[in-house]
Amino acid sequence: MNKEKLIEKAKDIRERAYVPYSKFPVGAALLTKSGEIYEGVNIENAAYPTTCCAERVAIFKAVADGHYDFETLAVIADTDRPVPPCGSCRQVMSEFFAPDTPVHTANLSGKTKTMTMAELLPFSFTPDDLSKHE
Repeated sequence: MNKEKLIEKAKDIRERAYVPYSKFPVGAALLTKSGEIYEGVNIENAAYPTTCCAERVAIFKAVADGHYDFETLAVIADTDRPVPPCGSCRQVMSEFFAPDTPVHTANLSGKTKTMTMAELLPFSFTPDDLSKHE
């Protein structure tokens, strides 16, 4: 699946976001290495820290279905620049994405920016950092 189609899927699912507080819907589409697509939206909660971003929702859905190998992810929101994943999402992404995994960011005006996982979160804390304790 090409970048444009994945971004379009993220844009379509964005309409299902549950955002009664921020009014800031975000959509994400995650492509597994086996070719399956998992979509996610941000889901807010009155207790703000329990809110979950679209990127993590997509990843958690895929992991719950037994997928751990990912090809790429697209995320979109109504922002001036292509919307970047937050720090929490970047950390979760670094758990499952190889450093060279492309992440496509987009906005509703058609601007896009693709970065690798390593570019999004350089010097990230990874499972390799825990290997000393095994």
